[in-house]
Amino acid sequence: MQDSIGVEARDSNVSPSKDLPFTLQDIKSAIPPDCFEPSLWRSIAYFCLDIGIIAGLYGIAHQINAWWFWPIFWVAQGTMFWALFVVGHDCGHRSFAKQRWVNDLFGHLSHTPILVPFHGWRISHRTHHANTGNLQTDESWYPPTESEYRSMPQEVRFVRYYLTLFAYPIYLFMRSPGRKGSHFLPSSPLFRPSEKWDVITSTVLWSLMVVGLAGLTYSYGFLFLLKYYLGGYIVFVVWLDLVTLLHHTVPSIPWYPDKHWYFLKGALSTIDHDYGFINPIHHNIGTHVAHHIFLGMPHYHLLTATAAIKPILGEYYRKSEDPIWKSLWIALRNCHFVPDQGEQVYYQADRPS
Repeated sequence: MQDSIGVEARDSNVSPSKDLPFTLQDIKSAIPPDCFEPSLWRSIAYFCLDIGIIAGLYGIAHQINAWWFWPIFWVAQGTMFWALFVVGHDCGHRSFAKQRWVNDLFGHLSHTPILVPFHGWRISHRTHHANTGNLQTDESWYPPTESEYRSMPQEVRFVRYYLTLFAYPIYLFMRSPGRKGSHFLPSSPLFRPSEKWDVITSTVLWSLMVVGLAGLTYSYGFLFLLKYYLGGYIVFVVWLDLVTLLHHTVPSIPWYPDKHWYFLKGALSTIDHDYGFINPIHHNIGTHVAHHIFLGMPHYHLLTATAAIKPILGEYYRKSEDPIWKSLWIALRNCHFVPDQGEQVYYQADRPS
């Protein structure tokens, strides 16, 4: 499978072994072959587990229905929404099952209830993985250059640097600064003409979900929507923005201009994080280095793959030793822009002179 070894990346004239003491094949050879094979029933079991917990939490919330319990419910349910997103994330990488239609079916079942347009997100996420670490063509949480940062409109800067953990819904409609397009419109530059009906399908399903939520609000009031859906959805958005930000926003991780970039070097421009007891709940998505090298690998094999490739990667494997709150603080305080010039550049902070 091409997707399983990351060959989905753009073509490059640079040798994949240049600047690195190993090749993509060296890394792949270190991993047990069964790590690249999805198990349909195991994937469905994770989906059913998440759906079961979400349903159970709704039942508990309905029974207790006390003001002191709702914030607890929102945190728990939003975390499970995030776990469900990770299952859909496997579907987007075609690692949930071998059959494309099964991936699409469970991708929509996982993502539509949490207001993610599955195909629109899948395609933009594919662009991110094919261009990770590339200053010109990456899609997700890429840094502006210093000149871009200095000329950035105040409202854009406010969203990026002060509403960081709430930016995802805006990204769905407006993409990132400097990139035009919407995840809902087949005419968006994100998509190929051949992907038109995929995008339309996901947009229609997303719209039906919004209509359903509007109907519940009309029937039972906004407070009902807030208690049973919006509170958890906001927590989910925070999780999504937090995790994706921390995977790529670190002062010590390099970024590359297009002419100095190639897939493997860019794929290594990410870092693993330890979320403590949350790790198994959100399906070990913090094991991100292996995922970026082998994007078609099911999430339940990432820990095994990471243990296998660490001796090969050596110093090129990165894992944060800081608690999550500290990693977030470092990212927000020290990662504002990268220099305008350089073959390999790093985040810098905008310090008052």
